[in-house]
Amino acid sequence: LNMLSWFFAIAISSLGALSIIFSLSYIRAREKTDFYFLMMGLVNAAMLGIVLAGDLVSFYIFWEIMSWCAFLLISYNRGPALAAGIKYIIMSIIGSVIFLVGMLSLYVSFDTLDISQVASAITSASPGYILFILIAFGIAFGIKNAVLPFHTWLPDAHSEAPAPFSAVLSGLLVKMGTYGFLLVFYVIIGLKLFLGLGSGLFSFHYILCLLGAVTIIIPTFIAMLQTDAKRLLAWSTVGQAGYIILAIAFGTNIALAGGIFHFFNHALFKALLFFAVGAVEFRTRTRELNSLGGLAKKMPVAFIGALVGICALIGVPLTSGFVSKWLIYKTLILGGSPFLAFFALAGTWGTILYSYKLVHNVFLGQLPEKYENVKPAPFSMQLPIIILSAAILLFGVLPGIPLKVINAIGTSFGFETLNVTLWGIASDTGALNTINIFFAVLIVGIVVWIIFRSVAKSVPVQQDDSYAAGAYVPKDKYHYTAEFYNPLQRMMRPFLRDVIDEFYYWLASWVRGIAGGARRIYSGDVGSYCLYIILFLSLLIFVQMKWRIW
Repeated sequence: LNMLSWFFAIAISSLGALSIIFSLSYIRAREKTDFYFLMMGLVNAAMLGIVLAGDLVSFYIFWEIMSWCAFLLISYNRGPALAAGIKYIIMSIIGSVIFLVGMLSLYVSFDTLDISQVASAITSASPGYILFILIAFGIAFGIKNAVLPFHTWLPDAHSEAPAPFSAVLSGLLVKMGTYGFLLVFYVIIGLKLFLGLGSGLFSFHYILCLLGAVTIIIPTFIAMLQTDAKRLLAWSTVGQAGYIILAIAFGTNIALAGGIFHFFNHALFKALLFFAVGAVEFRTRTRELNSLGGLAKKMPVAFIGALVGICALIGVPLTSGFVSKWLIYKTLILGGSPFLAFFALAGTWGTILYSYKLVHNVFLGQLPEKYENVKPAPFSMQLPIIILSAAILLFGVLPGIPLKVINAIGTSFGFETLNVTLWGIASDTGALNTINIFFAVLIVGIVVWIIFRSVAKSVPVQQDDSYAAGAYVPKDKYHYTAEFYNPLQRMMRPFLRDVIDEFYYWLASWVRGIAGGARRIYSGDVGSYCLYIILFLSLLIFVQMKWRIW
């Protein structure tokens, strides 16, 4: 057990507890609540087992428990949810089989599956064998982490899963793939072997960086086109996973710190956003962005939580997301990778667009008449939102609290120690001091407030005055959120087709066709089966007589 295990264990325990609290009201009126809470407890316990496992057999057992419990939770609402769950478990089984192949290969080669012993023995392995292990575990963990091109299960799973589990799925379960990457790259393979595999643009870790960069861009701009709030956040999860992969694969101490910190931040702000959207869905019974709006006054806690969440998602100063993205940008720019830095920055531009769409369509604009009587969410839903919002702001002002632990993780991997303080991080190329940013923002805020209070107030103009010279016009006919970014959607749709998902559907139909042809063999006629056996034995005899194989 090491600092990496304990860091992930703390995140799992904290967010798992908050998701259970949120579920108390969210799931109360539904069927099979006992089953739901049992699965939520098991999936959180399995994730703890994964990060605390000292050998790959225990790791694999807990991995499978987590995967199957997640399948049952994704499928909880039945109907379309069952199809999403089946899609998830098929991808998960493929990843598990590849993981098993890699694990058995390690056992055959080193006669042990203890993680520390494998790490000691693998230093004598050939580069080709190390590359095989990295690819095998990379695919297995990439499927769980929803890295392109293995991301296709995630949008459907998030859309259909209950909101509290969506928070766990996005913030923690998907990031078990991140934990697996860190375990294989820096604990089992080791820093020197991982970074020394290949050279230049063709090094293994740089190819992973490119994969992370692509994972940032494509899902981010697909998220802008979504009209389902949870599906938008699902595509956002895929895009943010790209930042984490890019950072941890880059191979410097600051990049690693940024990647692990961004995992931690993503768990906070994405869970917060799913809780906020879940609270809205609980009261309005819809997640459709084009039919919501104006809920800020009706559900102020959910609105403030969503606002804090998107600020952290974008990387606004005084939120924890700013610090992790600052570390990633700093590494890419000063590390001589302007191409990767451009991808990371372009991803942030897209993040701003879909984040604004989310908060505007749900909480701002005019309130549809059918939601005039909407009430705030129950306290058990508001409490996790308040706690996560406070944590994001706390770690944004005092990032040294998690960074000191992350620094210890990097040191244990063999990286140089970072100069971390309670309020930031210092290096030869510059320093981050969040206390200075805090006071600067505070002073500007006070000045703006004084100016706002001292000038004359504007007179509010009703909507029907603007549109129809005082004549009555139904508000819903002029709902500003309808077809948000429609011109951009028409322009970009040909380039943002999910061709990977389409390929998987083609592959599935091809396999279905082969299986349909093969099943004709099983006619139920005993005479036909005897004929098959005779033909097969005849073929074996012919092969033996012709080529003497045995």
